[in-house]
Amino acid sequence: MLDVDTSRRRIVDLTSAVRDFCASQPDGLCNVFVPHATAGLALIETGAGSDEDFVDTLERLLPRDDRYRHAHGSPGHGADHVLPGLVSPSVTVPVADGEPLLGTWQSLVLVDLNRDNPRRSVRLSFVSG
Repeated sequence: MLDVDTSRRRIVDLTSAVRDFCASQPDGLCNVFVPHATAGLALIETGAGSDEDFVDTLERLLPRDDRYRHAHGSPGHGADHVLPGLVSPSVTVPVADGEPLLGTWQSLVLVDLNRDNPRRSVRLSFVSG
């Protein structure tokens, strides 16, 4: 399990941690899961502005205001509970010879717009195949 602090970043790149986890594994599938109702995982390009564009897009789609029925926490916290409907809480990646088979520009990232809980757990599991 990974413990992740999202207090300073909305997008956290988990690619290196996933590679480390898979390094000693045979061929199979690596599943990455976030057991939280307000966070998700995505495969995106990072470092070239796409990560910031992704956050900006999500914040436009999920404005932080009083429109949500789920109304506890910080203003607009209901948007955080809608996020996993758009950004899945799990991703499965094929692995060959201990290497996740990600595309050239793909990174696996944790997406967390929730300002109320900056501590996240990420569970990694593996199925040989």
